[in-house]
Amino acid sequence: MSDRYEIFLTCPKGLEGLLIEEAVGLGLEQAREHTSAVRGMADMETAYRLCLWSRLANRVLLVLKRFPMKDAEDLYHGVLDVDWQDHMLADGTLAVEFSGHGSGIDNTHFGALKVKDAIVDKLRTPTGERPSVDKLNPDLRIHLRLDRGEAILSLDLSGHSLHQRGYRLQQGAAPLKENLAAAILIRSGWPRIAAEGGALADPMCGVGTFLVEAAMIAADIAPNLKREQWGFTAWLGHVPALWRKLHDEALARAQAGLAKPPLWIRGYEADPRLIQPGRNNVERAGLSEWIKIYQGEVGTFEPRPDQNQKGLVICNPPYGERLGDEASLLYLYQNLGERLRQACLNWEAAVFTGAPDLGKRMGIRSHKQYSFWNGALPCKLLLIKVLPDQFVTGERRTAEQRQVEREQAQAAADEVPVRQYNKNGNPIKPAPAPAPVVEQARLSEGGQMFANRLQKNLKQLGKWAKREGIECYRVYDADMPEYSLAIDLYQDWVHVQEYAAPKSVDPEKAQARLFDALAAIPQALNVDKSRVVIKRRERQSGTKQYERQSAQGQFTEVREGGIKLLVNLTDYLDTGLFLDHRPMRMRIQQEAAGKRFLNLFCYTATASVHAAKGGARSTTSVDLSKTYLDWARRNFSLNGFSDKNRLEQGDVMAWLDSCRDEFDLIFIDPPTFSNSKRMEGVFDVQRDQVQLLDLAMARLAPGGVLYFSNNFRKFQLDENLAARYQIEEITAKTIDPDFARNGKIHRAWKVTAR
Repeated sequence: MSDRYEIFLTCPKGLEGLLIEEAVGLGLEQAREHTSAVRGMADMETAYRLCLWSRLANRVLLVLKRFPMKDAEDLYHGVLDVDWQDHMLADGTLAVEFSGHGSGIDNTHFGALKVKDAIVDKLRTPTGERPSVDKLNPDLRIHLRLDRGEAILSLDLSGHSLHQRGYRLQQGAAPLKENLAAAILIRSGWPRIAAEGGALADPMCGVGTFLVEAAMIAADIAPNLKREQWGFTAWLGHVPALWRKLHDEALARAQAGLAKPPLWIRGYEADPRLIQPGRNNVERAGLSEWIKIYQGEVGTFEPRPDQNQKGLVICNPPYGERLGDEASLLYLYQNLGERLRQACLNWEAAVFTGAPDLGKRMGIRSHKQYSFWNGALPCKLLLIKVLPDQFVTGERRTAEQRQVEREQAQAAADEVPVRQYNKNGNPIKPAPAPAPVVEQARLSEGGQMFANRLQKNLKQLGKWAKREGIECYRVYDADMPEYSLAIDLYQDWVHVQEYAAPKSVDPEKAQARLFDALAAIPQALNVDKSRVVIKRRERQSGTKQYERQSAQGQFTEVREGGIKLLVNLTDYLDTGLFLDHRPMRMRIQQEAAGKRFLNLFCYTATASVHAAKGGARSTTSVDLSKTYLDWARRNFSLNGFSDKNRLEQGDVMAWLDSCRDEFDLIFIDPPTFSNSKRMEGVFDVQRDQVQLLDLAMARLAPGGVLYFSNNFRKFQLDENLAARYQIEEITAKTIDPDFARNGKIHRAWKVTAR
């Protein structure tokens, strides 16, 4: 076999430029870039070195042969012509990977089968012995790439992909591959910073991939030093002595690197479930002395061990997997930007994001941006120098002011503190330097306009709410059409619902306006960003509005009309308390004394709790959902109500049909549409209103009152009902000032017997 080989290094898309620099540094000659690959020439020692030391490659492919190919027969004979007895034994195992199409082969499985057949036929012995296929751990992994009529047949020296270093047996929901993490670190300047003794902090470290890759770079550890099984292990062309020499050299370098004083490398993760898996990964990598992982939120991480330490803050924030998630992430990016400005002055920062528009909301400019791909997702790496003249704040500084601030910051960083002593001769510990003042990020013109409207609404409605003793109310409801949000206050929490923009609105403009509005909300309402919950409200059908959005299980106690109620602001689209029905609930409380109260489609039974507070003789609440009836039970228990309050699970229509009890006061607030699996048929409020009201009125005691409401905007009360019952529309009496801007929020009627 030749002493020099053609080598292909494959890599994730976007890493080609970095990989060619790395490969040339490791000895690859005549290197050229290709899409997701680098090609060059190398001897066996360099090929081994690439396997051992490449932090960026996926695979190291040693080209065995190139040949023209017109059809499947050319493929078969071209592979058959190789001296396979020089590469593997007749009783060995192999796996074949085929990429590309054309020349009559459009199916990669068929192409791989042809390659396998040729190898097997070449090695088949007179006794029938032949290689077998092992896709998981073969002796030889063969790769054939078809490129514009040319077949490139290669031996995969790496075996399993080189990004699989072996330390990450536990991972989070959306981990970065190890070689992509290494590329981001290299592009961020970490090798330079590490060589200068700099620190590294990842405030959203997940299971620690950035941390481990950074420590391996700093300690001069070959990324695949601990790998035991290689693609060349059983290859007959393998040179064990040469490999042992390179491996021993790498081992010695790692031992020397780990013997140095460890750099300050820290990770912080908000999710407690990821802390131990991250620490386990660090331990498997043998880097527990270098890396520490702590639980902590983005807004509280402390990246600097002392005032003079500098380094790199690097992170991969969540991208937002579901529609509307990017909006919820705005505050995460803002918190990150605030923390950088407050605690990381003169550091460098690298933010790898699939949502670069959110990166612009950190309140600090990036001086460079690089494009990457995380799988099929286009991403940006934002490189930031944490200096005052890069801050985007409410105050516009002159160039001279920015230069003075930069010089002052640098002087503070370089200053050697003067040691002072007390009267006993002991050194006085210097007081910690005050944290720099962090100004709020400047709002855009549209954001400031939105903030002004919010503050105006809050001033007007706040007075009314305080006078009436109301803690939960709507402060904004798409007052400005271009900012289509509903914003509700729940004591010191803000619940934001984004109405989906019409298709006629440019999605990018709609998103920019949304981010402007969300940036304004904490400032205008004077609340912490951590207490703002954001959801997207689509057009609802069936029970979609009740479906679980999250699973945090966090309930907040609020007060209304002298009772306590539980709301959940995160897990469902609605919170457990329909704010627009507040006047109806108060009416029920005032009229419930001594009465038997029935609440149909009761949801979390807030109206029933009001009835109990008003002295109802009994309450009966009916709903199909066990989840919401359990919530209702907690609402009753929270107020000390337990006796005489029935909770019935069932389809309301079927329940009414079988019920024989009488009630003095009935409240019905049905969904527009429901098709739950636990009910027979489908409920449609427009179609089924007559049957519903007839069944309910049959249960109304003489002299009783039924209140009927719904929020279907196009609802029309059936005119035939007025012939059978006394009906009065009371919608205007059931809308408080916080919903006066939206007169169509619901319609309500009072129904009594004639």
